[in-house]
Amino acid sequence: MGDSRKVQCTPTGTFFVCLPRTWAQQNNLKKGDLLNIEMAEDGKLIVDPKFGVEVPPRVATLTVGPFVGREIVGKYLLGFDVIRLEAKDRIDVDVRNTVKSTVSSLIGLEIVEENYSQIVLQCLLEPSGFMPEKILRRIYAIVAGMTRDVSSSFVAGDLQLAKNVVARDNESNRLYFLLVRILRTIIQNPRLSEKLGITPIDCLDYRLAASLIEGMGDACVKVASKTIELNGVKLPLDLQKLLVDFQTVCYSAHEQALKSFVSKDISSAETVRGLQGKLEAIGLDVEKAAKEQSVDLMPQVLAVLSLLRQIYEHSVDIADLVV
Repeated sequence: MGDSRKVQCTPTGTFFVCLPRTWAQQNNLKKGDLLNIEMAEDGKLIVDPKFGVEVPPRVATLTVGPFVGREIVGKYLLGFDVIRLEAKDRIDVDVRNTVKSTVSSLIGLEIVEENYSQIVLQCLLEPSGFMPEKILRRIYAIVAGMTRDVSSSFVAGDLQLAKNVVARDNESNRLYFLLVRILRTIIQNPRLSEKLGITPIDCLDYRLAASLIEGMGDACVKVASKTIELNGVKLPLDLQKLLVDFQTVCYSAHEQALKSFVSKDISSAETVRGLQGKLEAIGLDVEKAAKEQSVDLMPQVLAVLSLLRQIYEHSVDIADLVV
């Protein structure tokens, strides 16, 4: 709990507050030391006793086990700069391959040391060089392209395009992990928050928006799997047109949702929810046309329709963050 202290004033009009003794001792402060004082946007003062002192890297040590890949991802997302993997005996080939595969999925993380019983990973990125908005826009650009192409691949039975959509999901995931790492680092570092111009509350909204966009990418991968299962089967022209029309409305919804989220435009955000009536009308036509297809094709079409609806619902959730 905070410590309340009275504001005092010198005869010349200078205001001052005494620093807590225990805090000063913990930070090894002595008479004449410099403190850096910054004012946050909400009016709070940030007192930094480590002014001019280089912050040591955050180090995490892991014991090699069956979940080493997930543990590496976890430490990366928590903002650790160095991750040490240690084993009592020799690290086998399977573990090394798991580590290398995991490292390749995390932007900026590299293997810097390696011997028979230890692997050292280091993140070479400087958080202050990455604006959350730019990363979010890049993730969205990839996923938006996926939503467009996956619908085209499904209606035309284009297996190559479907596989390309799946491959692009890996890149969006890498950027998603990077954004989560940056956001968590900002929350733990008030000075970085001020430098990048983003508040901890904004970080929470960005984290949720990124998760929703990542969910759209996952839905696209599932649609692509349906295309691959059909193995090149093309839909009838009338059903093709209906699904393309449905996807077009979905695309408009998530495009408008992201714009409203970044600009904080409430009126623009409301237009996303306003597309629901049009979307449902087309959806009913798709369901009717799907029921006229073969027993092999009908469930696949209905499954894809459900996944596209999920993408729209995620768009509404993003727009609701503006409100």
